[in-house]
Amino acid sequence: MSSSTHRRTLRAVALAAVVALGGPITLSGCAQVADAFNAIQAQTSGGGQSVVVATPAPQATASAMPFDSRFTYDGSVSLSSEVADGLELRLDVWAVDPKRTMEWTATNEKQFGFALNVHDHRVDEKSVLTQKRRVYISSVSITSQTAQSGGQVSNPFQFSADPRTLVPTDTLRSDRGLLLNSFQGGLLVPTTSIRQLPNDTYGITLEFALNIAVEGSANSDTSFTQQTVYQYLPIAIFSSDGSATASQSSDSTTGTGRAPGWGQSSNQG
Repeated sequence: MSSSTHRRTLRAVALAAVVALGGPITLSGCAQVADAFNAIQAQTSGGGQSVVVATPAPQATASAMPFDSRFTYDGSVSLSSEVADGLELRLDVWAVDPKRTMEWTATNEKQFGFALNVHDHRVDEKSVLTQKRRVYISSVSITSQTAQSGGQVSNPFQFSADPRTLVPTDTLRSDRGLLLNSFQGGLLVPTTSIRQLPNDTYGITLEFALNIAVEGSANSDTSFTQQTVYQYLPIAIFSSDGSATASQSSDSTTGTGRAPGWGQSSNQG
């Protein structure tokens, strides 16, 4: 085999190696294909040894979400807290109206629902209640804080209730609160509304505060302890034409899920 033929063979093998080792790649246009061949030729023309050329991954064309929110991205979210070893308190939140969260603007009414349930992972889900550690909830409150392009902060949304007033009267309860892990299910709030927000709002973070009583061991009335569980729910807000209200970094929340500057000011009650 001649040296030129040998080099062409090596270049073909090297290009195949790029595709095989680099995974699926997209080369859109003759220029990129030519660049790939030229790079391989430059690497193989010296000692005749093929070198795999790294191909950069394609860049995403979609713009980053202005306010980092899994709820906005999926339309629902499940937030979990371990209130004791193997005992999970789960908060599920979902969009009600508009169901398309990209239609959540500063001016329209934004409805969401939420539910609270408990799962004792030490026992089978079908176990009777006396085998499970009970969790009662005595109050649920939601406060809010906006993220605004002008730098102001407001607290336009509030919710507070005794869960025992939100469910039928035959639901299992006690002076500790509403029982969350009963056969009837936990707490369900089908819908509540966030209304008018400041026009420059590009995000709002909801803080859920849940006052609960947790049973230390199953079927033991003397083992209850009180806790307050906090969960944070960031929600992106869009302008009325469906575009982002402000161009902000996608890292708009802290590690706890709070909006930047949470608690720094309180302009509205």
